[in-house]
Amino acid sequence: MSKYTTAAAPITEAERRKRWEAVNFARASVGLEGFKPSPECEAQAVRFINGEIEIAEVIATINEGAQRLR
Repeated sequence: MSKYTTAAAPITEAERRKRWEAVNFARASVGLEGFKPSPECEAQAVRFINGEIEIAEVIATINEGAQRLR
C-alpha cells in the first residue's frame, strides 16, 4: 500500500460506471492532445475504476512520475 492509500470501502456498480466514464473521458482528452497513457497509468486507472484506490492516489502517482521527468 502506498502512502496515499487507505482501506477503501466497496463501491457500487453505479460508482464503478461513473469512474469508468471519467477514465474514458480522460483517455479521450489525452488522445486528442496526441498522447497515450503509459501502461502504469492504465493500471492505475483500472485500480481506480475497481475502487481499489481513490483519484488522489492516481493524481499523486502521475505527478510523481512527471517530476522524475524534469
